Amino acid sequence: MAREKKPRSRGRRSPLAATALIGIGLLLTGGIYAGASAAMAATGDDSAASSTLTVEDGQKLFQANCATCHGMDLQGSESGPSLYGVGELSVHFQVSTGRMPLQAQAPQAPQKPVQFTEEQTAAIAAYVQSTSPGPTYPSDEVLDGDGDLAHGAELFRINCAMCHNVAGAGGALTEGKYAPSLHTTSALNIYAAMVTGPQNMPVFNNLNLTPEDKRDVISYLMYQQETPSPGGFDLGSLGPVSEGLFIWVFGIGSLIALTVWVTAKAN
Repeated sequence: MAREKKPRSRGRRSPLAATALIGIGLLLTGGIYAGASAAMAATGDDSAASSTLTVEDGQKLFQANCATCHGMDLQGSESGPSLYGVGELSVHFQVSTGRMPLQAQAPQAPQKPVQFTEEQTAAIAAYVQSTSPGPTYPSDEVLDGDGDLAHGAELFRINCAMCHNVAGAGGALTEGKYAPSLHTTSALNIYAAMVTGPQNMPVFNNLNLTPEDKRDVISYLMYQQETPSPGGFDLGSLGPVSEGLFIWVFGIGSLIALTVWVTAKAN
């Protein structure tokens, strides 16, 4: 008698099918959420970039971060000087380099990580300028780096090299003070330092250095920043002291090591 065949059940699914469907659903959901989040973030960044802080915003930032030392009306205090007449250029230099707000009293304010964004810095500078006008930003031509390099190098050696080193590497001064390195200083802050004279820096007005002279000096320093040392290792660009130390340690050290090796071989 022929065995009766049982009909195969239709619609039976694998035990892993449910797990696969759940995984696919989670991937689709996550992808949609990530795309929507990225789109919202991009929209938020565009709106933030398009917004501009006002002088009133700069006043609030100043009162919250600077007035403790410089006074609510820029009049100064025992902890900080008056800001009457310093102008927006000085504020930009001090804040954009992280020197202000000051962490602690010291012989001079060190450069440190910047606390404010460029927009906030500009707002604080605009507030100070509106309250007590002073030196302001130069034209773009002064900062373009296309000045006379040879003339700029000559002016730098005459007026600046005794403190900042002929290569702009900086140097020590008296009473714990120092001239900072200029290897990473922006063109605008180089100009600001010449015009406002921060800390130990003398002020170079247009009678000392004309705008064309300042442009040449800035061009020379920008060239120094962008051009690698033609002699190889610059050793900090500190001159014969570091070079002599290098020769003493590695040159004479190598000769001594070679002498010891030859003597050991002979024995």
